[in-house]
Amino acid sequence: MSASSAVSLSEPSTPASRPLRVIISGGGTGGHIYPAVAIANELRARQPDCEILFVGALGRMEMMRVPEAGYEIRGLRVAGLQRRLTLQNLAFPFKLIGAVREARRIVHDFAPDVVVGVGGYASAPTLLAATYEHIPALIQEQNSYAGLTNKLLAKRVQRICVAYEGMERFFPADKLVLTGNPVRSDIMHAHSHGIEAAQHFELAAGRPTVLVIGGSLGARTLNLAMAAGLARLVEAGYQVIWQTGKPYFAEATAKATPYIGRGVRVFDFIKRMDLAFGLATVVVSRAGALAISELSLTGHPSILVPSPNVAEDHQSKNAQALEKRGAALCVKDSEAGEKLIDQLLALLADEKQQASLRKNLLPLGKPRATSAIVNEVLALVRKA
Repeated sequence: MSASSAVSLSEPSTPASRPLRVIISGGGTGGHIYPAVAIANELRARQPDCEILFVGALGRMEMMRVPEAGYEIRGLRVAGLQRRLTLQNLAFPFKLIGAVREARRIVHDFAPDVVVGVGGYASAPTLLAATYEHIPALIQEQNSYAGLTNKLLAKRVQRICVAYEGMERFFPADKLVLTGNPVRSDIMHAHSHGIEAAQHFELAAGRPTVLVIGGSLGARTLNLAMAAGLARLVEAGYQVIWQTGKPYFAEATAKATPYIGRGVRVFDFIKRMDLAFGLATVVVSRAGALAISELSLTGHPSILVPSPNVAEDHQSKNAQALEKRGAALCVKDSEAGEKLIDQLLALLADEKQQASLRKNLLPLGKPRATSAIVNEVLALVRKA
């Protein structure tokens, strides 16, 4: 596996009649959407006339978040394979065939020069359609344990960008490039936003603050643990910024009502995550690839609670990779109700441990990951 160079490649040429065209496909969660948008933003920064089309899954959050970021998106009627035997799984092959047909029409109409897959329901049919038409393709694997979709697509694409060493056990070594995961550019400047962040969240600047993020869809385990522990955190003098996810927002708000105005703010979704990181002292988070990549750039001491409800249990593997390096603390989902608040209060009170976690975490960050991935995208166009 080669580490991607930080030096930009010369820009590829496309037919004189039109600018570069790129399809980016994937979604389902913020962990797929925001890296995809970061790649699109870098492409647009390098080639302002570049035409970019996203392909997502109808009914999923990318259908709202991508247009908010300023990009066009087309939706496929597709759903994921359930982890247990269900009637939905029996219909999965037929839905996939239909989605591939839809994707082929989109690919044919847009005529991209290159296609990028970032994972999620829509990624498989789009990449299958594109590679069938011999369009250069790249996939980006975010986790330390490769997902089933990317493993199946690996033989069909030309390049595989990964965030962890040792991915040869899943993919052909000659296609691998170690780039890291793309993150939102504003996250890299989070620490410069302390005063602005305090004003934005209507909290005190300089007061120890916990940021709780259970992923873009929320995490019931984290929400239950936080609801039970809010009183202890407030009594100890700490502030809390709590992202609950939309399904849990009403219940969490009711639990937090006695503490609103006493240093607790509750949100279903935080758009200005750079400001949230800018104010945070310690972070409690799921262990998705995007969360870990952002934490590695900001260096926040963190307690990770991996979700058990993900394919191949990849969040546990992500968290264990950090824990072994002394770069994060981990609490099992099944033990969060009993242990999370105790460990959180202990970490908040231990500045030496915070410093140790930060020191071990920061070297894992890859601030040029987005640029490295775009280098590979453009290189595929040059070779086509």
